[in-house]
Amino acid sequence: MLKNLPIATRTLIIVNVGIFILTMLLSSMEVVELDVIFGSYYPESINFQFWQPFTHMFIHAGIGHLLFNMLALFIFGSTVEYHLGTKRFLILYFVAGMGSFILFNAQSYFTIEPLKNAIEYVDIRSIVGFNAQLTPEIINENIQLDHFGRATVPSFFNTVPEIIALVQAYITPMMGASGAIYGVLVAFGFLFPNTGLSLVFIPYPIKAKYFIPGLIGLEIILGLMNLSWNPVAHFAHIGGAVAGFALVYYWKKRGVIY
Repeated sequence: MLKNLPIATRTLIIVNVGIFILTMLLSSMEVVELDVIFGSYYPESINFQFWQPFTHMFIHAGIGHLLFNMLALFIFGSTVEYHLGTKRFLILYFVAGMGSFILFNAQSYFTIEPLKNAIEYVDIRSIVGFNAQLTPEIINENIQLDHFGRATVPSFFNTVPEIIALVQAYITPMMGASGAIYGVLVAFGFLFPNTGLSLVFIPYPIKAKYFIPGLIGLEIILGLMNLSWNPVAHFAHIGGAVAGFALVYYWKKRGVIY
């Protein structure tokens, strides 16, 4: 079945599945947790590395996460790739993935900054027994993860809600191909708006020009209702969709695609 897919879609599926299997093997052998190295942390976090905005697209949190993304790529990726060509399809995929990284971290900024400001007013004298100034920089320095995702932090970090929330924001990686695939999904809807999409839970086909904007609208609502992600990164999906739409719209206006 895979051999009938165009080369980029086929390769992306194989690479994602291969990395997932490798991640599980290395984790079970207690060698290393690849999601710690290749998942993408908030850029201000001490755990952030320059390659993570790219590599996070190939790391998945579990088998369900992987299967959902690869199924979507299998269904929509080949059609979009045949229409755009392999080169433009790959550009679309990775631009959408970077768009997801940018918007997700822009949203994270508005979550993290209030926490940093709140910490300035936290009185920790009763906790540590002496006068001490606690700053976001000190917290950040104390939560560097090892290759197994472990961090040795002062025990009082787990006693103040603002500190707990900030630590979680700094040590929880963004991962998955969802943002890139949302870019592909939006491109499909833009290029083939009248194609009917049959869904298991809906008895009749829905045109792509209705279903895909509806899906993005739902992501926006869920993102605004819950600015943290717990555990779905809605703003990453929106970022990938916006970047994908902007790129395909630009190509269409320039006459690069039809």
